[in-house]
Amino acid sequence: MPNARLAGRYAKSILDLAIEQGQLEAVYADMKYIQAACNASSEFVNMLRSPIIKADQKNSILSAVLKNNVGVLTNTFIVLLVKKGRESDLHEIAKTFIEQYNGMKGIHQVTLTTAVEISAHMKNSIEQKVKSDNSFASVELTTKIDESLIGGFVLEFNNNLLDASISRDLKDIKKQFLKNEFVAKI
Repeated sequence: MPNARLAGRYAKSILDLAIEQGQLEAVYADMKYIQAACNASSEFVNMLRSPIIKADQKNSILSAVLKNNVGVLTNTFIVLLVKKGRESDLHEIAKTFIEQYNGMKGIHQVTLTTAVEISAHMKNSIEQKVKSDNSFASVELTTKIDESLIGGFVLEFNNNLLDASISRDLKDIKKQFLKNEFVAKI
């Protein structure tokens, strides 16, 4: 079960330590790598959460997976997490660290969901439009494909949702016909 408060505290501590030691960018890259590893493999996350697997086994597995891909500070932090029995929260801690880093640097996460793959030029123009309309200094655009949208797009950022998809338009039309809004106008 995700523990946002715990993840926030551990993420803040590694963030502060990384700033203090001048390794902020390196730790940020490490956390991105850890997040990608956790997103790519549910078995990896399940191993971290398993109460059956002993701490020393988890340490050796984490060392094998992360050894050449994360720095000394991040590796030491992960060993500490395992020692404290908090390795099950590693995915949440990495996610929270990235959110805190983005907040500190003024980077806004924007998710664009479309029905089909869009060109790099279109991604760039959407990114620039979001930047200029909202006075954002920096935007990190993530794209997703969801064929159920049929067409159009869904844009999410800062707890805002802009749904300009064909499927949403069709649902709205269906609601209008179910309410019989047009019968009274005939």
